[in-house]
Amino acid sequence: MNTTTSFHDSQSGGVKTILRASGLSHAFDYTLFENVDINIHQKEAIAVLGVSGSGKSTLLHILATLLKPQHGEVIYGDGFMYEQGDKKLLDIRRHDIGIIFQSHYLFKGFSVRENLEISSMISGNSIDMDLIKKLKIEDTMHQNVSELSGGQQQRVSIARVLLKKPKLIFADEPTGNLDRETANEVMEVMLEYIEKNNAGLFIVTHDEKVASRCNSAYRLQDKRLFPVTV
Repeated sequence: MNTTTSFHDSQSGGVKTILRASGLSHAFDYTLFENVDINIHQKEAIAVLGVSGSGKSTLLHILATLLKPQHGEVIYGDGFMYEQGDKKLLDIRRHDIGIIFQSHYLFKGFSVRENLEISSMISGNSIDMDLIKKLKIEDTMHQNVSELSGGQQQRVSIARVLLKKPKLIFADEPTGNLDRETANEVMEVMLEYIEKNNAGLFIVTHDEKVASRCNSAYRLQDKRLFPVTV
């Protein structure tokens, strides 16, 4: 099967669709969701709400190259994502996709700067100090990450992802460890990033205030994905 390297959604005003998923279904001990369709466009932020166990994180993992769906297709770039070879899939994950997990997965025993330098070396991008200042972690650069608060570690994790300059950002409860003011500031940084870089943002969250900052929001409920207004 083949697809073109650039496809457009007629409802998006000609804005390029970065990723398209259709007919996604997945189950573990029970069916989480079925027949889910979703597109992510350039400069678009999408939020998915839902109770714990509804399948939000599983959906994110499928879209982010981490889990092959049991049914359905994910189309990215020039082909069907899960028909790519392992090397191509790894390249997509390493260079095109940034994932912000609930757990920070920072390198313990390393400083903030060293954690960011690892991302910088992999991507070939220099550390953007303007971004560091916007995330208010410039004073932590020489601290060991294990000395930081949970909120500071989350902001370092977000900085590390954005330094890669990904085309798609997938964020699993990215503001869960942050107070309301800091959560708003972090959302502003991510929204500014996708606007400037023609990127897309896909967030799963329990926080309706976070979801309200996005272009569109959905609720994963009763095995289906429903558009909602928040």
